[in-house]
Amino acid sequence: MSRYVDGFVLPLPKKNLAAYRRLAQKASKMWREHGALEYRECVGEDLAPTFGVPFPATVKVKKGETVVFSWVLFRSRAHRDKVNAKLMKDPRMTEMVSAGMPFDVNRMVCGGFEVLVEA
Repeated sequence: MSRYVDGFVLPLPKKNLAAYRRLAQKASKMWREHGALEYRECVGEDLAPTFGVPFPATVKVKKGETVVFSWVLFRSRAHRDKVNAKLMKDPRMTEMVSAGMPFDVNRMVCGGFEVLVEA
């Protein structure tokens, strides 16, 4: 059975980086408590590649924003579904989402991926 990743790319106003870090630290703790194997949040540093479509174009980055690239690792898609179901019932997650996000959720890109190569 192949491992599974939920991946996210989102625009983040640079002024909200500290708030996003606090939110991500809380989210990381919850995902891991509910069974995720790994949780990563990465902030854009080199966003002008010489080939391909740059991440900023995918989420329509505006002046004063950067890009966050994140992923959560699971044993399998079934494991991901179980973990995320528990997470969505967690009152801490409900409270965090209700408080509002420090980024534009309408420009967030996300998806689930079966791991093809793992080295």
